[in-house]
Amino acid sequence: MAIPMQSHVPASPSISLNPALITRLIGAMALFLILASTAVHLAAHFSGDYRNIGLMRKFNVDEEWNIPSFFSVLMLLFAALLLAVVTALERKRSSAHALHWTVLTLGFLFMAADELVSLHEKLNLPMHRLLAKEELGIFYFAWVIPGIAVVMGVGLFFLRFLLQLPGRTKRSFITAGLLYIGGVICIELIAGRHAESYGFNNLTYSILTLVEESLEMAGVVVFIDALLLYLSEHHGEIQFRLSNTSGAIEAEPR
Repeated sequence: MAIPMQSHVPASPSISLNPALITRLIGAMALFLILASTAVHLAAHFSGDYRNIGLMRKFNVDEEWNIPSFFSVLMLLFAALLLAVVTALERKRSSAHALHWTVLTLGFLFMAADELVSLHEKLNLPMHRLLAKEELGIFYFAWVIPGIAVVMGVGLFFLRFLLQLPGRTKRSFITAGLLYIGGVICIELIAGRHAESYGFNNLTYSILTLVEESLEMAGVVVFIDALLLYLSEHHGEIQFRLSNTSGAIEAEPR
């Protein structure tokens, strides 16, 4: 009597991620940092000392190489990681917009690098020399001039891609973009005019920087939420496979 042999293949380990929970956690951390920065700005204002408060340097959202700055870098890198996963999946199914997802991935990697070392601010001095004006008003932070041109170019490049996204994803991407650009460009214009007239060490400038960074963080949080939901709704379960030959990590739908 022949007994059929049944092979037991161990199931691949799996990790379940809750998009809503991830977004709430990131959003809560961002809110905490904004509130902490608000507290140290108020302390600096009422004490009259904007530079020598230790916590000011650690939690000031307008400073580099501190806790809020590193958190923003990590958020942008996480968004880039999610975009890389989406890019791999879209390439697997030969999507017409795989190039756009790739450019988005590279763009967020650049944004993370810029957040870390403030690359855009290195344009201020050359732009001031080019404009050769004593007062620049809203263009006091002169990097915004090429920045606006870049935003317009990027908008044109992604317009068709954006219009063809699923409705929910499209709305979230637009919301995220408006929040982020509202902070990084629009509030920067207002803050520049104020800084040129009244300087940096005052409550109004502090409020403007808090609003700016809040909008930027909110934009990235909304974008991350949109990416997580897009992966959840349009790709379902995702399997990551390590290739022994090339050492590459491949993502594909399960």
